Amino acid sequence: MKCPNCGAEMEEGSLYCVACGEDIHIVPDFEPRLDQDIQQTIKNITEDIWEKEDTAEADGNSAAPFAQKGREEQKKPDRKENGKRRKRILATAFLLTVVAAAGLGAALYHSPDYQAAKARKCTEKALYDKAVRYYERAIELDPDNVSLKVELADIYFLKNNKIEYEYLLRSIVYDENASGEQVESAYGKLIAIYRSREDYQEISDFLLDSGNEAIIMKYQNYVAKDPQFSVIEGYYTSIQPLKLSAFGTGRIYYTMDGSDPDENSDAYTAPILLESGDYVVKAIYISENGVRSNIVKKEYHIDIDELPPPEIGIASGDYRFPMNIEVADDNNEVYYTTDGTDPTKASTLYTGPIPMPLGESVFRFVRINNGMVSEVEERVYNLVLDTDITPDQAVDIVLKYCIAIDRIFDEAGYFDENGDRYLYEYQYVVNINGVDDFYVVMEILQDADKNLTGTGIYYAVNAYTGKIYRLQTDNGGYTLITLE
Repeated sequence: MKCPNCGAEMEEGSLYCVACGEDIHIVPDFEPRLDQDIQQTIKNITEDIWEKEDTAEADGNSAAPFAQKGREEQKKPDRKENGKRRKRILATAFLLTVVAAAGLGAALYHSPDYQAAKARKCTEKALYDKAVRYYERAIELDPDNVSLKVELADIYFLKNNKIEYEYLLRSIVYDENASGEQVESAYGKLIAIYRSREDYQEISDFLLDSGNEAIIMKYQNYVAKDPQFSVIEGYYTSIQPLKLSAFGTGRIYYTMDGSDPDENSDAYTAPILLESGDYVVKAIYISENGVRSNIVKKEYHIDIDELPPPEIGIASGDYRFPMNIEVADDNNEVYYTTDGTDPTKASTLYTGPIPMPLGESVFRFVRINNGMVSEVEERVYNLVLDTDITPDQAVDIVLKYCIAIDRIFDEAGYFDENGDRYLYEYQYVVNINGVDDFYVVMEILQDADKNLTGTGIYYAVNAYTGKIYRLQTDNGGYTLITLE
């Protein structure tokens, strides 16, 4: 078969010329039902013409008896004339039928449904090249029909034409006429293509460029989003704990020397404290598949105002009577330690006056506010009372009293058959209401499983006379209750 436009040889049944690109307007093969309809149309036209001819002859013969007298008898038609007339009628009918068939064929040629039907039949017969041509013609006639693109993509898959297959799938995901199901299916097929060639970076870039959050969530393990910074870059007057976060199960790497981060840089594991100075922080997220996010860069200038250290009410030194250690200005959070280490926010929070311990003690105080930390204030005390009664003796006095009133069975503190007992521990020495100095002893319940719970009962033993009292506290004050 030759192209009527350029004369080039064409494949049989082709709808366009590969050489010049000209569409070949031929009447396509009719369906069996269509062919039957055409044959029936010819038959009907022929019968109609013959019927009219016979009717005309009959009418002429029946009118003869009523003609005027003297007219000559009508001549019978000549057979040759009748034959010629029938031939002309048949020729006309055939011409009309051909014209109608040609028009119908042209209409079918411009029908996307017809082209798609032919493509599907070719697919069933594994005639993939012909199926492609029919699908391309159908899409040309109905470019908004995404289902045709999906079917054509499947043909390219069967032909193992990966380039055209991928191209069509990409066109589907960006086609505004595609349904959500068609888009999701196209994404899944594309990701399968990239995964088969281990092109995980392409998967991440493709998903992020889509802007489709539902698809991104579905394939989040393949996505490398940029790391997020908890602190907006800029100027600050206090220490800033900078937190880095990312979407996924990979790791964040960062640098603070201006270089670009990679797998060999510091891995982010805890907040980065930005103290006084200028900082350039760069971070990158790298997924488990090695997919990299963009490098995110933030700049900070930290200029911390000076935070005054806490003011301690009493100075370091030796003392012969109990004292309370107080912070003069506790409007800001103050923390302290007694083991010689520098306090932090994890240390004990100052909440009120602290009784000075017996013997030598070291207190270290610091003020912390809005990320700023003051200088450490240290105090060293040595408290010695002018008495022969010790804290241990005060505990013995309490034990003997509790045995005497049958609160406990013995000095071990047991009081029932279940193994529970009361323990008595020295807490501190304090001057109460200006009366005298007292050792404060606390009662603690220890159950059979050795769990400890305070009972809320306190005893006060006079540090000089050894007399025992029950002690009650009220809004930071003390009340002594005499015991019989």
